[in-house]
Amino acid sequence: MDLKINAVNFTADAKLIEFIREKVGKLELMYDQIISSEIYLRVDKSDTNENKTTEIKVMIPGSELFAKKQCKSFEEATDAAVQALKKQVSKSKEKAA
Repeated sequence: MDLKINAVNFTADAKLIEFIREKVGKLELMYDQIISSEIYLRVDKSDTNENKTTEIKVMIPGSELFAKKQCKSFEEATDAAVQALKKQVSKSKEKAA
């Protein structure tokens, strides 16, 4: 699977990038037809603690899956987005079968 990680207006450290690769990589174990994934990391300029946003777009044959989550940390947001995508992947898998 081709994986692109884009950190908008900041530089993501190696530990965060490895965490994201590991989490998103687990989707490929569920469904081997995943073509590629694009991840966008953003920090919103807001007064709340929950200002870290992770957007994940997953391309599969004939479709595109998307999840966006906002949490206190990128790890938390990535975890929540991957959980949402797992549900979408299993639904897509059922339709394809």
